[in-house]
Amino acid sequence: MSDKPKIIKSKKGEIVKRKPLISVIITNYNYGQYVARAIRSVLAQTYKNIELIIINDGSTDNSDEVIQGIISQNPERNIRYVSRENKGIVYTRNEAIELAKGEFISYLDADDYFNSSYISKSYRIVESSGADVVY
Repeated sequence: MSDKPKIIKSKKGEIVKRKPLISVIITNYNYGQYVARAIRSVLAQTYKNIELIIINDGSTDNSDEVIQGIISQNPERNIRYVSRENKGIVYTRNEAIELAKGEFISYLDADDYFNSSYISKSYRIVESSGADVVY
């Protein structure tokens, strides 16, 4: 798979470079007080071709309400949400990888956040260097 932007033609016949889909994975267990900031930081990225996958790993706090609220406020965004009983971080990350449709995957802990250009800068490094891993 190439890490270069795909060249496609628009409806008007113009050549357009399309950047690949990047999947951002947030796994959450009882981080209701932090997860909103994490999600919003992904939604605010300057790189726009993002799929956000959130897995709520059996939280017993208000995480589900917080996550559902943000999703309902952003129906046009590419967000996939799974809420289920606790299975642990390793199982949960592997599940998220299986759900991911992007050419690249980025992890974000539910109690952390990205600067608005994080994904864009990471992709530029991949594009210029051909790196398989950027952190």
